[in-house]
Amino acid sequence: MKKIGVLFGMENSFPGALVEHINARNLDGIQAEFVQTGAVHLDKTPSYAVIVDRISHDVPFYRAFLKHAAINGTAIVNNPFWWSADDKFFNYTLAAKLGVAVPATVILPHKQLPEGTTDRSMRNLEYPLDWDSVFAYVGEHGFLKPVDGGGWRDVYHVHNREEFFRAYDQSRDLCMMYQKAVEFTEYFRCYVVAQKHVRIMAYDPRMPHAERYVQNPPAYSKKVLRRVEQDALKLCRALGYDLNTVEFAVEDGIPYAIDFMNPAPDADLHSVGAANFEWIVEKVADLAIAKAHSAPAVPALLWSAFLGAAAAPAKAAPKKPKAKKKAKAAAVKPKRVGKTAEKVESAAAVAPAAVAETATVIATAPAVNETQPDDSAEALEEAIELKLMKTHKQRN
Repeated sequence: MKKIGVLFGMENSFPGALVEHINARNLDGIQAEFVQTGAVHLDKTPSYAVIVDRISHDVPFYRAFLKHAAINGTAIVNNPFWWSADDKFFNYTLAAKLGVAVPATVILPHKQLPEGTTDRSMRNLEYPLDWDSVFAYVGEHGFLKPVDGGGWRDVYHVHNREEFFRAYDQSRDLCMMYQKAVEFTEYFRCYVVAQKHVRIMAYDPRMPHAERYVQNPPAYSKKVLRRVEQDALKLCRALGYDLNTVEFAVEDGIPYAIDFMNPAPDADLHSVGAANFEWIVEKVADLAIAKAHSAPAVPALLWSAFLGAAAAPAKAAPKKPKAKKKAKAAAVKPKRVGKTAEKVESAAAVAPAAVAETATVIATAPAVNETQPDDSAEALEEAIELKLMKTHKQRN
């Protein structure tokens, strides 16, 4: 019997519904339950084929337990190694490299010294900090928020320098980011499951928590919804998350990725609504069952593998070669493409190509069968090809 375990904290509706939904399918050899664990013995293999993690970001004991389970073959949703290493500023850096629009953002030194440090620990820091350059880049209307946080904790909305410094003075020893405010006309929160299913939900972060999911939303631009879907998939594939929410604020028709480090996203019935709740329960159940069928599976423990989950971006249109060089280029290119294909095939276990599926979208988003080209496509393709070459050499 392969067991699917759900590890959770204070939430009530989603964990029970997920267990009930999986067990109601009466699948031969698969059963779901709430995880039970005590002291974790080094020499004992966990009994779960799959664990859906909803709480380890708040409980270090659970995170260590999940890493032990993962290296012993349990499939964890989401990968505890990458989740431990991730942070929001890195997310924005990666998004910019992938061609996803993000607001101007800076990372700032701690206002107070972190515990165990002194002034001598900070001798590499510029002092005084060039605040004029910060405001010239970001502006005076923005959000001050932790580099590694969630749930809107320690987030400050500021409109001028006075409000900024008042908020910064309250940030204690947290590492904070300052991000330009997007004057949005539409805002979307997207569930992304298995790096292929997307549900776009109209969302208003200015409302009280229980009222943020917009009921009966208006019609939205199909072009904007297509880009939202594509960018949500692109980000989750690059980050390797099997379950995530991605938020976009739309200004002048451009969706800016605001928050996409949510590996244990809100799935409470009373906040997301019945239709969204049923969708996320079903899709996560499908994901957990699929992973149970393929378990055990020990994860690749190389950082390059974690960041290699994204399919290579679409190539930019090739420049028209000069007439004299055209014949030579035509003779060389097929050979190079063939070698690249062999490298991609040999590295498939490390960097599998993700297959896009039509997203289910509130507000009638159309199916998407194409990828947005990026300005950085060629550079990223070269980097991925180099990574695949290194992987190929390591295997041989």
